[in-house]
Amino acid sequence: MPQLAFANSFWESYDVLEKPVKAGVRKAMQKFQLLTVSQLQADKGLHLESVHNAQDTRMRTIRINDFWRGVVLAPDDGSDVFLLVNVVRHDDAYSWAAKRLYTTNSATRALEVRNVVAIEQLTPALEKAAEAADSLLFAKYSDTVLRELGIDDQVLRAVRTIIDKAQLQAFETLLPEDQCEVLQYLAEGFSPEEVYRDVVAVRRPVDAGPDPDKSLAVAIANTASRITLVSGPEELAGILEKPFAAWRVFLHPSQRRVAYRVSYGGPVQVTGGPGTGKTVAALHRVKHLLARSPDTRVLLTTYTNALAAALRENLSLLLDGDDTLLARVDVTTVNAHAHGVVTRLDGKSPSPLNDREERQLWQRVVKQLGLPWSEQFLAQEYRHVILAQDLRTPEAYRTAVRRGRGSALPSARRNELWTAIELFESILRNQRTTTHLKVCARAADLLVGSAPTHDHVVVDEAQDLHPAQWRVLRASVASGSDDLFITGDPHQRIYDSKVSLGSLGISVTGRTHRLRVNYRSTEEILVWSTGILSPVSVDDLGGEGTDSLAGYRSLLHGRRPHTDGYGSEQAEVTALVERVQGWLAQGIRPSEIGVCARFNVLLDKAYDKLAAAKVPVVRVRDNPGAAVDGVRLATMHAMKGLEFRCVAVLGATAGAVPFAREVTPASVDALQHDSDLLRERCLLFVACTRAREALAVSWSGAASPFLPAISSRA
Repeated sequence: MPQLAFANSFWESYDVLEKPVKAGVRKAMQKFQLLTVSQLQADKGLHLESVHNAQDTRMRTIRINDFWRGVVLAPDDGSDVFLLVNVVRHDDAYSWAAKRLYTTNSATRALEVRNVVAIEQLTPALEKAAEAADSLLFAKYSDTVLRELGIDDQVLRAVRTIIDKAQLQAFETLLPEDQCEVLQYLAEGFSPEEVYRDVVAVRRPVDAGPDPDKSLAVAIANTASRITLVSGPEELAGILEKPFAAWRVFLHPSQRRVAYRVSYGGPVQVTGGPGTGKTVAALHRVKHLLARSPDTRVLLTTYTNALAAALRENLSLLLDGDDTLLARVDVTTVNAHAHGVVTRLDGKSPSPLNDREERQLWQRVVKQLGLPWSEQFLAQEYRHVILAQDLRTPEAYRTAVRRGRGSALPSARRNELWTAIELFESILRNQRTTTHLKVCARAADLLVGSAPTHDHVVVDEAQDLHPAQWRVLRASVASGSDDLFITGDPHQRIYDSKVSLGSLGISVTGRTHRLRVNYRSTEEILVWSTGILSPVSVDDLGGEGTDSLAGYRSLLHGRRPHTDGYGSEQAEVTALVERVQGWLAQGIRPSEIGVCARFNVLLDKAYDKLAAAKVPVVRVRDNPGAAVDGVRLATMHAMKGLEFRCVAVLGATAGAVPFAREVTPASVDALQHDSDLLRERCLLFVACTRAREALAVSWSGAASPFLPAISSRA
């Protein structure tokens, strides 16, 4: 009986198919497994046929239905392993298949694919341009060196035309995977020896076996990171039922070089827009660190409980539920980690105030002292200056640089404000309570001079962490190789925390990586969502300059986002139910649909309407596990770090985004006012970029001024 293997390119195509087409794929694959190779070739239902004028003579197509065909790489060496590589519309299947060539990398021995026709068409024109160039990107590397790293003749010819990194980036989607990654490493300044160590050697089988050029089965076995081999009908049924879950931990070549580098000489920073795979890279880095030593303990941490729960679920998926490995990873929020440190080393830890209680306490301070400032101004000064710089005396505060604060405070005024700080902290002590950031400050103090809590710290969604939280993380691991692996995106900063990592003893100089290819959302969703932030500039992750989404792009295409306004919330929620039912009818699972709004009041209305329509629905705040089915409902804040095939954003109104109570009046602090408005833009940007295939944004009344092109509806 033939064996089936699935390339990751198949999952990319399969995951976006509508329900009837998916059913056809499952039926075809089940039949495929029941036939002998000779029966398969004769079966009229599957209609396995060669591709005319194919660059790869092993290319075949099989019938899914009248409008869709599967593209298969068939063995020509007597083996029975077939590789399913794509599902394409009937008219496009033959053209797609004819242009692709599958070869075995001479260095890694893995199977890889290229668009051979596109490379051949582009290379001559680029050779002419290269003749006039002052320098070429790979000029210093000889043909011999590049061939030892797996670069073959066709790619080598193209490589000799590449002028700079931008041109290499334009080539990336055409080049074979392993060869592309070798070139990316070299372009970043790594030596050939380092590239062989970090890219080639870790993938090359210890026992390479027979020449994989002569055995498709061997080449497939050597490509476990990109190909899934299915052993029987039960495994086939299971894997076709959960491709979306598998996608959440799939690593693309541009991310692998970051996650699986053998070692870094210190802290590493990985940035990139939504969907570029920062979280996936962080999870794979944890896996890599665990594999280096059986005693390694890793702290995998983030900002919110919802994010920590998602990390925990996806790490378990990546590690195949291996309890032994999972036991060596602490997955938690920074605040929870700090609370545990204080409890362990102090014997107890006061319960922190919530945001509402802290605001009321500042109101009490203002009233008791008769201060000229609002409680909002005092709370921000305490957070962004006092705690951020770890100021503990009035003398330190008087000379502190208040970067980012838009209202000047002369020495006398600072003395008056320090009195408010002392009263606030005195009340905390008397009430035997504290704030989350003060717990972090205490934990950092306790860890100085104590043994590190972990061997490695991996940080996800780093852009939202406060300097006090960074001090805890810095003190939780000894400085040195592979101490901190940091991922984040300043364009998703929704909690107004800005830092200078260097000032906190976290130097990432020479160890920064930027991911620019979005593997989650379609280009249509990406372009529209990026328009939310296009009018503004964003500070970078380290607080030293600005960050840009220039060059940020997606390789996927689909429908444009749907935007629509309604006369009432009731009409908006009614339309939501119809839209969700439409998605479900297309074969989207309820758990693959996310619905978000700024406030829980609107989400409650959506919950009731969906439930009344017999649509399974759950709230993200209730921490439903992966096994719990149901449309996920969450606030915009709780959507951070999550992703869904389809997302509906409700209540995108002028009164909700921006929400006036969250924006400092310009008369109080002009700089903070601008920062607050940017944070509100980022919040809407985060909500919209959770969608992979379909995005619907709606409002009742006046639309949010942040929405781009609301007159263009699809």
